[in-house]
Amino acid sequence: MGSFQLEDFAAGWIGGAASVIVGHPLDTVKTRLQAGVGYRNTLSCIRTVYRRESVFGFFKGMSFPLASIAVYNSVVFGVFSNTQRFLSQHRCQEPEASPPRTLSDLLLASIVAGVVSVGVGGPVDLIKIRLQLQTQPFRDANLGLKSSAVALGEQPVYQGPVHCIATIVRNEGLVGLYRGASAMLLRDVPGYCLYFIPYVFLSEWITPEACAGPSPCAVWLAGGVAGAISWGTATPMDVVKSRLQADGVDLNKYKGVLDCITQSYQKEGLKGFVPLTGQCKSVCRTHGANLLKRKMDFLPGGEHRVTPVFPHLCM
Repeated sequence: MGSFQLEDFAAGWIGGAASVIVGHPLDTVKTRLQAGVGYRNTLSCIRTVYRRESVFGFFKGMSFPLASIAVYNSVVFGVFSNTQRFLSQHRCQEPEASPPRTLSDLLLASIVAGVVSVGVGGPVDLIKIRLQLQTQPFRDANLGLKSSAVALGEQPVYQGPVHCIATIVRNEGLVGLYRGASAMLLRDVPGYCLYFIPYVFLSEWITPEACAGPSPCAVWLAGGVAGAISWGTATPMDVVKSRLQADGVDLNKYKGVLDCITQSYQKEGLKGFVPLTGQCKSVCRTHGANLLKRKMDFLPGGEHRVTPVFPHLCM
């Protein structure tokens, strides 16, 4: 049997669906804190969303990620696992063996996964963010409108995921679906490196040599630590990506990544790049996705192997 394995794609599919279901409410809060206005802090955002939109407001725009992020995770996770396996086997010249992972193999596989994530996940993130933002004070504040406009029944810009895609393509062309792609690339390449590599080494380090694979506790611990490391470094660029993707609904405020960073820093300082829910979201998603993924990942012959599911996601 060659190095390519479909089990990695199936595991990524299940993990992606689990991450959306568990993490979407916190993702909604994160997105509104990053790209919206009118919220003093995380608790203020949660209260405002609940008061204006009830509990359903936290699941705004979930249908599209649920249908697409499973595919996105499947592709990116499968690419990482198969790339890392191919590199390891090519280095050892033993196709049937399971050679040990090296830092260089993991690094290159993570970079490849990060690049693929932008191509596959850019439009997914864009649609999700546009749908998440259109029932909060974002539009009113940008246009100087009275906040009662939406309350009086003003039609939202997008009627759903399909209408959102059609509107963006009609107004901006296909390139509009990749708004913020450069910021996403700057987020995902380092982000995946700082997730996959710590996860693999931590899970192996805390697993006794006599065990065939990490225990559930080891998976949770390694995934939580790796998620915190990854999001701690990726969150500033995730803020920039979210703002660039939210831009263009009613007006264009930013000319590019550097202009967005400059304007954000001038208005909010460094604290504007670190919303508090980023780390919460990553830990929540990683735990649920890793445990579900773990039940899916079996090699031919009954050997059990645990490999990481990334938080993303996203991102």
